[in-house]
Amino acid sequence: MARLPKLAVFDLDYTLWPFWVDTHVDPPFYKSSDGTVRDRRGQNVRLYPEVPEVLERLHGLGVPVAAASRTSEIEGANQLLELFDLVRYFVHREIYPGSKVTHFERLQQKTGVPFSQMIFFDDERRNIVDVSKLGTEWCYLHSRPKRNESASLNSRIRDVCKSPDWALRSSPMNEPHLRPKTERKSRKHFQVHL
Repeated sequence: MARLPKLAVFDLDYTLWPFWVDTHVDPPFYKSSDGTVRDRRGQNVRLYPEVPEVLERLHGLGVPVAAASRTSEIEGANQLLELFDLVRYFVHREIYPGSKVTHFERLQQKTGVPFSQMIFFDDERRNIVDVSKLGTEWCYLHSRPKRNESASLNSRIRDVCKSPDWALRSSPMNEPHLRPKTERKSRKHFQVHL
């Protein structure tokens, strides 16, 4: 049986939802009578459609999940996690401006999970670079759809991950052209649709 990470850590903006909570939408948020989540102006706010399924799968596998976000809109980010009914998946939330390294150091202190047993999902290369120096495995979600664009398997971002032999996906990545040139032979990669 393949081993699993001890902690999966997700950024929020452009990782769980297709916008920056502190600039593209207007908190506070609310759930309308039709069940959709809306911002103060009544604009519909959505998750990437795969997110609940991915979080549920991790939950079913017994992999704890945490949030690490640098947003300055702390209250709005937490409100969205609640309104989308995602808060139940997150055992820890580090949501405040600053370095992702600080977020991870606090998560490590709270959980006791070694950095090497964590996997990090983020859309910003600078965060991936900073956190990978701690020894954390990563998935770089490296493109942003237009604001509030709904994702589909045909339009969703190309995801490249560096990790040990973890079983978060049933098949290995068949696309070596997506791998960084320096890592094509030396590291194991897998593709994750989030």
